[in-house]
Amino acid sequence: MKKDGEPTEYFRASVGAMLVDAAGRVLVLRRADVAEEAWQMPQGGLRRGEELQHALERELQEETGILAEHFRTIAASTDWLAYELPEAYRNEKVGRGQVQKWFFCEFLGDPEAIKPDGVEFVAYKWAEQRRFLDLAAPFRRSVYERLLSDFALHLRLMAEESPPSLDRR
Repeated sequence: MKKDGEPTEYFRASVGAMLVDAAGRVLVLRRADVAEEAWQMPQGGLRRGEELQHALERELQEETGILAEHFRTIAASTDWLAYELPEAYRNEKVGRGQVQKWFFCEFLGDPEAIKPDGVEFVAYKWAEQRRFLDLAAPFRRSVYERLLSDFALHLRLMAEESPPSLDRR
């Protein structure tokens, strides 16, 4: 709070997962709280003192039912990436927007085990890399474009059949 009692604006610290299957498709979730179709990659808040990898594992389990043993973290974004929420979506929990550390992860589990939480998300699908940007809310697209660039090498490797540089379990 400012001295005059006016609340300060902030960006919530969070983590995000670009979770990719063996075919190089990206996991996206459909939001429950938006009337039109709004799809996004899994993401969520970072708790005070929480390690980034733990937050990633917790958020994936809470939002999708995906357990830590069902994915492998391959890379992390070098920068924290931010997006500003439209005013209608701002609240005390998320503030003005989010600043996120993103992780590129390989999905190792059974897709049938993915269960959106039913609160924040109601469905999931695997989207082609060139298509998932079209599914995202406009305010998220610049972050997603940056991730496609930052993780381009990993995305190419994932799209190849059994790349020798990735240990397939």
